[in-house]
Amino acid sequence: MHTQTAAPVVLDRREGPYGEVVLRRHGELLQIIANGCFLMDTSDGRSERLLVDAARDALDDRPDPALLIGGLGVGFSLAHAAADPRWGRIAVVEREQAIIDWHHGGPLAELSGPALRDTRAQILHTDLVSYVSGATESYDALCLDIDNGPDWTVTEGNNSLYSPAGLAACKARLNPGGVLAVWSAQPSSAFDDALRNAGFQGVRTEEIPVARGVPDVVHLGVRAA
Repeated sequence: MHTQTAAPVVLDRREGPYGEVVLRRHGELLQIIANGCFLMDTSDGRSERLLVDAARDALDDRPDPALLIGGLGVGFSLAHAAADPRWGRIAVVEREQAIIDWHHGGPLAELSGPALRDTRAQILHTDLVSYVSGATESYDALCLDIDNGPDWTVTEGNNSLYSPAGLAACKARLNPGGVLAVWSAQPSSAFDDALRNAGFQGVRTEEIPVARGVPDVVHLGVRAA
């Protein structure tokens, strides 16, 4: 039996195009580590659920809205979205093949298996920054959770997503009245300003209480109708 005080056990370690990604088990938890930086684990999921729900609640009553989730992670966001019948189409962009494999028949399948069998859902194996800049598909909500926040990116190239050009690309992927929701481990007033400067309306943050320290937040902005 695993205990939370036991040393983490590495289940898989891969070298990908963006560096090393590791899946490990620590007690009852599964954890994803990228280039030595802790990304997420299966301990809670409140943040990921709020990310999806905050975007949904900021939408109008349009039927069958299309959702783009940036980052598959441990699968909380995908699973929560697939459990909500309101979403009409759910696409998840994930750049790490290892993470996709861990969900398709790997240790993370216990979280995402039902969602991946949902006909509304698909995983796109591509880089989110490139996708939002070059894709032609449009969505009603973009939920982005690929970094620890706009001020704390996992890889240097992700910085461009939060730049004026990156936010303009996100806005271009949104249908009129669509919602951009960005998860962050800490509030960023500078990012709120960047959203406003990019033309997003109704910019605000929603807090997610944590055990200690500053709360996690979801930054929200709406493309003009």
